[in-house]
Amino acid sequence: MAGPDGQLSAARRLAVALVAHDAKKSEMSDFAAAHQDALAGFELYATGTTGARVIERCPGLSITRLKSGPLGGDQQVGALIAEGRVDVLIFFVDPLSPHPHDVDVKALTRLALVYDIPLALNRATAERLIGTLSVQA
Repeated sequence: MAGPDGQLSAARRLAVALVAHDAKKSEMSDFAAAHQDALAGFELYATGTTGARVIERCPGLSITRLKSGPLGGDQQVGALIAEGRVDVLIFFVDPLSPHPHDVDVKALTRLALVYDIPLALNRATAERLIGTLSVQA
Protein backbone atom coordinates (compact mmCIF):
# COMPACT_ATOMS: atom_id res chain seq x y z
CA MET A 1 0.00 0.00 0.00
CA ALA A 2 1.22 3.48 -0.76
CA GLY A 3 2.10 5.73 2.14
CA PRO A 4 0.93 9.34 2.58
CA ASP A 5 3.81 10.48 0.37
CA GLY A 6 2.69 8.14 -2.43
CA GLN A 7 5.73 5.87 -2.00
CA LEU A 8 5.38 2.12 -1.64
CA SER A 9 6.50 0.60 1.64
CA ALA A 10 9.75 -1.33 1.28
CA ALA A 11 9.66 -3.09 4.67
CA ARG A 12 9.35 -6.38 2.76
CA ARG A 13 9.83 -7.50 -0.80
CA LEU A 14 7.15 -5.94 -3.00
CA ALA A 15 4.45 -8.32 -4.22
CA VAL A 16 3.11 -8.09 -7.77
CA ALA A 17 -0.05 -9.83 -9.01
CA LEU A 18 -0.26 -10.77 -12.68
CA VAL A 19 -3.69 -11.23 -14.25
CA ALA A 20 -4.65 -11.38 -17.93
CA HIS A 21 -7.82 -12.01 -19.88
CA ASP A 22 -7.62 -14.92 -22.34
CA ALA A 23 -6.86 -12.75 -25.38
CA LYS A 24 -4.02 -11.05 -23.44
CA LYS A 25 -2.27 -14.08 -21.91
CA SER A 26 0.34 -14.26 -24.69
CA GLU A 27 1.04 -10.56 -24.23
CA MET A 28 1.47 -11.12 -20.48
CA SER A 29 3.92 -13.97 -21.04
CA ASP A 30 5.84 -11.77 -23.53
CA PHE A 31 5.91 -8.98 -20.94
CA ALA A 32 7.15 -11.36 -18.24
CA ALA A 33 9.87 -12.73 -20.52
CA ALA A 34 11.04 -9.21 -21.40
CA HIS A 35 11.19 -8.26 -17.70
CA GLN A 36 12.12 -11.59 -16.15
CA ASP A 37 15.14 -10.19 -14.28
CA ALA A 38 13.10 -7.36 -12.76
CA LEU A 39 10.15 -9.62 -11.89
CA ALA A 40 12.49 -12.07 -10.13
CA GLY A 41 13.04 -9.39 -7.48
CA PHE A 42 9.37 -9.37 -6.48
CA GLU A 43 7.07 -11.81 -4.76
CA LEU A 44 4.77 -12.88 -7.60
CA TYR A 45 1.16 -14.02 -7.63
CA ALA A 46 -0.89 -14.89 -10.70
CA THR A 47 -4.30 -16.26 -11.49
CA GLY A 48 -4.31 -19.87 -12.74
CA THR A 49 -3.87 -19.93 -16.50
CA THR A 50 -1.96 -16.66 -16.60
CA GLY A 51 0.48 -18.06 -14.06
CA ALA A 52 0.85 -21.30 -16.02
CA ARG A 53 1.62 -19.40 -19.24
CA VAL A 54 4.18 -17.16 -17.52
CA ILE A 55 5.87 -20.11 -15.76
CA GLU A 56 6.01 -22.01 -19.07
CA ARG A 57 7.74 -19.05 -20.71
CA CYS A 58 9.85 -18.07 -17.68
CA PRO A 59 10.57 -21.23 -15.67
CA GLY A 60 13.05 -19.38 -13.46
CA LEU A 61 10.34 -17.18 -11.92
CA SER A 62 8.79 -18.23 -8.64
CA ILE A 63 5.04 -17.56 -8.90
CA THR A 64 2.29 -18.44 -6.46
CA ARG A 65 -0.55 -19.62 -8.69
CA LEU A 66 -4.07 -18.93 -7.54
CA LYS A 67 -7.32 -20.22 -9.02
CA SER A 68 -8.41 -19.27 -12.52
CA GLY A 69 -10.04 -15.82 -12.58
CA PRO A 70 -13.62 -16.99 -13.22
CA LEU A 71 -13.25 -19.73 -10.58
CA GLY A 72 -12.31 -17.31 -7.80
CA GLY A 73 -8.77 -16.25 -8.70
CA ASP A 74 -9.77 -12.62 -9.19
CA GLN A 75 -11.33 -12.68 -5.73
CA GLN A 76 -8.20 -14.29 -4.26
CA VAL A 77 -6.07 -11.49 -5.70
CA GLY A 78 -8.56 -8.97 -4.31
CA ALA A 79 -8.29 -10.55 -0.86
CA LEU A 80 -4.49 -10.34 -1.03
CA ILE A 81 -4.78 -6.65 -1.90
CA ALA A 82 -7.18 -6.05 1.00
CA GLU A 83 -4.81 -7.88 3.38
CA GLY A 84 -1.92 -5.69 2.24
CA ARG A 85 -0.07 -8.66 0.74
CA VAL A 86 -0.15 -7.45 -2.89
CA ASP A 87 1.43 -4.07 -3.62
CA VAL A 88 1.02 -3.85 -7.40
CA LEU A 89 -1.57 -5.22 -9.83
CA ILE A 90 -0.68 -5.77 -13.48
CA PHE A 91 -3.92 -6.78 -15.21
CA PHE A 92 -3.92 -7.01 -19.00
CA VAL A 93 -7.57 -6.38 -19.82
CA ASP A 94 -9.27 -7.33 -23.08
CA PRO A 95 -11.84 -4.57 -23.55
CA LEU A 96 -13.25 -6.09 -26.75
CA SER A 97 -14.54 -9.43 -25.42
CA PRO A 98 -17.41 -10.13 -23.04
CA HIS A 99 -16.44 -11.60 -19.69
CA PRO A 100 -19.02 -13.62 -17.77
CA HIS A 101 -17.21 -12.81 -14.49
CA ASP A 102 -17.15 -9.06 -15.22
CA VAL A 103 -18.38 -8.24 -11.70
CA ASP A 104 -15.28 -9.97 -10.26
CA VAL A 105 -13.05 -8.00 -12.64
CA LYS A 106 -14.66 -4.72 -11.57
CA ALA A 107 -14.36 -5.68 -7.90
CA LEU A 108 -10.65 -6.43 -8.37
CA THR A 109 -9.88 -3.11 -10.04
CA ARG A 110 -12.00 -1.31 -7.44
CA LEU A 111 -9.93 -2.85 -4.62
CA ALA A 112 -6.72 -1.69 -6.30
CA LEU A 113 -8.18 1.82 -6.31
CA VAL A 114 -9.54 1.66 -2.75
CA TYR A 115 -6.22 0.40 -1.34
CA ASP A 116 -4.26 2.85 -3.51
CA ILE A 117 -1.90 0.38 -5.14
CA PRO A 118 -0.34 0.89 -8.58
CA LEU A 119 -2.55 -0.63 -11.27
CA ALA A 120 -1.50 -1.27 -14.88
CA LEU A 121 -4.30 -2.31 -17.23
CA ASN A 122 -2.23 -2.51 -20.41
CA ARG A 123 1.32 -3.23 -21.48
CA ALA A 124 2.29 0.40 -22.05
CA THR A 125 1.50 1.25 -18.43
CA ALA A 126 3.03 -1.98 -17.14
CA GLU A 127 6.30 -1.21 -18.98
CA ARG A 128 6.57 2.15 -17.25
CA LEU A 129 5.51 0.76 -13.89
CA ILE A 130 8.01 -2.11 -13.89
CA GLY A 131 10.75 0.34 -14.85
CA THR A 132 9.88 2.58 -11.90
CA LEU A 133 9.60 -0.33 -9.47
CA SER A 134 12.93 -1.78 -10.60
CA VAL A 135 14.65 1.53 -9.87
CA GLN A 136 13.05 1.72 -6.39
CA ALA A 137 13.90 -1.90 -5.49
